[in-house]
Amino acid sequence: MGGSRVQVNKPHKSRFSSKSSRSIHKVSQKDKNRIAKSDRNVTKGARAARLQRSKMLREQKRAALLKEKRASSGLASPPRVILLFPLSASVNVSSLAEDLLRLLSTECTGVLSSTVASSEYKLRLTVLQAPHGDLLSCMEMAKVADLIAFVASATEGVRCDYIDSFGSQCLSVFRSLGLPSTVVLIRDLPTELKRRNDAKKICTSSLTSEFPEDCKFYPADTKDDLHKFVWLFKEQRLTTPNWRNQRPYLMAQKVDMVQDDSSPGKCTLLLTGYTRARCLSVNQLVHVSGAGDFQLSKIEIIKDPTPLNTRKEHDAMDSDDIQVVEVLHSLAPDPLNLEPLLVENVPDPLAGEQTWPTEAEMAEADRNQKQKKLRKRTLPRGTSEYQAAWIVDDTDEEHSDAKDDGDDDEDDDGMVLDEGESGFPSQEGANNLDFDEDQASLYLRDSDEETENDSMMMEGENLTREQIEDEIKKIKEAHAEDEEFPDEVDTPLDVPARKRFAKHRGVKSFRTSLWDPKESLPPEYARIFAFDNFARTQKHVIAKSLELEQESRDDCAPAGSYARLYIKEVPLDVASKLCVVSRTAPIISCGLLQHESKMSVLHFSIKKHDSYDAPIKAKEEFIFHVGFRQFVARPIFSTDNINSDKHKMERFLHAGRFSIASIYAPISFPPLPLIVLKGAGGASTLTVAAVGSLRSIDPDRIILKKIILTGYPQRVSKLKATVRYMFHNPEDVRWFKPVEVWTKCGRRGRIKEPVGTHGAMKCVFNGGLQQHDTVCMSLYKRSYPKWPEHRFPLLNA
Repeated sequence: MGGSRVQVNKPHKSRFSSKSSRSIHKVSQKDKNRIAKSDRNVTKGARAARLQRSKMLREQKRAALLKEKRASSGLASPPRVILLFPLSASVNVSSLAEDLLRLLSTECTGVLSSTVASSEYKLRLTVLQAPHGDLLSCMEMAKVADLIAFVASATEGVRCDYIDSFGSQCLSVFRSLGLPSTVVLIRDLPTELKRRNDAKKICTSSLTSEFPEDCKFYPADTKDDLHKFVWLFKEQRLTTPNWRNQRPYLMAQKVDMVQDDSSPGKCTLLLTGYTRARCLSVNQLVHVSGAGDFQLSKIEIIKDPTPLNTRKEHDAMDSDDIQVVEVLHSLAPDPLNLEPLLVENVPDPLAGEQTWPTEAEMAEADRNQKQKKLRKRTLPRGTSEYQAAWIVDDTDEEHSDAKDDGDDDEDDDGMVLDEGESGFPSQEGANNLDFDEDQASLYLRDSDEETENDSMMMEGENLTREQIEDEIKKIKEAHAEDEEFPDEVDTPLDVPARKRFAKHRGVKSFRTSLWDPKESLPPEYARIFAFDNFARTQKHVIAKSLELEQESRDDCAPAGSYARLYIKEVPLDVASKLCVVSRTAPIISCGLLQHESKMSVLHFSIKKHDSYDAPIKAKEEFIFHVGFRQFVARPIFSTDNINSDKHKMERFLHAGRFSIASIYAPISFPPLPLIVLKGAGGASTLTVAAVGSLRSIDPDRIILKKIILTGYPQRVSKLKATVRYMFHNPEDVRWFKPVEVWTKCGRRGRIKEPVGTHGAMKCVFNGGLQQHDTVCMSLYKRSYPKWPEHRFPLLNA
């Protein structure tokens, strides 16, 4: 064909030209492994690290659990403490304790000890019986109990509730302390099987809501019931509150005293028992419940009187005739490592003084003294030279007045005492000026103390019954008035307001205004200690305690050992009281951490107890139970303001809400529970007033006492109003002029000028004022707790 193009077969447009070339671009598996080796190793290494870490954590938990099990149920562990608490007065706890001890003890006759060892059950047990009606003994027993067995009677459900008022009160206190492991033992069940099961179901359903979810209910009438309970109790993993495991403690089984000849009025207190929770160092300070903090002179490790091994039991019985306590070894304190018993800081009275004067200054002072002697002065009749030296001269008064006149601008900003106005009608004459000023200052000091609610009830033996009832009635009326009209104070008629409220100041904004925490501190602040960083110090102290626990030191009595503590320099009367108290309640001695003997300002989150009906007034005397420790304190109450560094003081502890209680007390590191006890009507019996927990230790916490001065509109014209009855003289109006005023209906304003001579004033507001409205002025001053006269309850008894 002419002109035609020859068709040429083109190769197929595929990715590969031939089958053999398809795999040329591919990378072999070997090369792939070589190329991706680094990334895969990173992934594989991270996964291996995670697996190794999880395995290590599992092993640590397993080892900790095994250590805890050996510590609680091993041969070296102390006897478990079980507290039998009756829920009502009709429950017979003594018979149950006897049955339980008979089951575990090998002795069939004779008086049984409260601590027994059973080789059959491989268990050592200490049984405590809570006395019904004795709140303090029940609290002390609950602090050391590993298991609280609440005993209920099945016959109580027919007549009334299973829990009476005292049982309900103690149960709420135990919850505040932190409940350990709990069980309920049911007594007096019917012998017939059907009725027995029905009574048990009724009792269980009635009491389930009062106890934790894991609480078990056991019948406890027959020996078989107790046998089943003991086997389950032996295998049970006991839980205790966390605060109890932070410090070593000892529940004394024997309390003795040895008089110290070197120091009269002192003695050495001997407490014998098992050390628990942690090892106790002989260089540590210890706290004895209700008595105070002391140093140890010696610790003796004694042979265990109730060993679990049968062979050791026979050896102990053979040596019982000798009546000699075998001391395994003795621990003596090291003077270099001994913790000092430092309670208060010793203030230096010359710390704020200036340096020593120069010779020129001393010569000038001598010349001034000679000139004063040559000057004739008019003095009251009978005034000595020493008294005359304290009387201010007229020239000094004129100099100070001239200086005050030059500082008018500063007087407008700050409210200080105006020396030019006396405000007392009896001050007539220049000769009685100094005497009247001293009398006025004394009167102001007394009235200020009354405003701070410092007036305490007198001792019960100095007052008649009618006077005590009148005092209680006044406190209740003040409590009701504080709830209805909080912080409102009447301006006195006989004292100028600028003098009566000289320590108070106005604050522009309670939340944002600055208040120096180091300003005008009371003398008690020179006796206390403060931390630069409390959280860091607490972390360091607890880490040091853990390090002491992990090291096998020669100066420590290990946990679970039977030891005798020699506590030195205990007052004789306190030691004798402890010997008497030990018959009904356990005496607890706990080791203190570093710094825990020093005084500071402690803050507690506190709530009024539901069973306490009387008003709780600030700065009254209470007994604070903080963990194992007890001390007397006079707290002030305040709100917990999280939006500001300033907190408003409360004159009373109101029911149904939490407040912050601030006290002077020895340092304690949280977390710790708090039980506040108060004597009922001056009697020796104590009642629960409030419960709570330790919050922080901070002397710089600013607590402001607020007062409200009130006035009433006399004439209202648009934004202006004439207000009366807030002040009673025009000088007070000028003095408080910089402070803002407000009304109960939400208006805000300022004082413009005084009107007349009776304290009326003209005010300008940001809105129209109603005739029935009330004009208020808020003033603040910083408040502090009261220093207790006696720091510990036994010293006050």
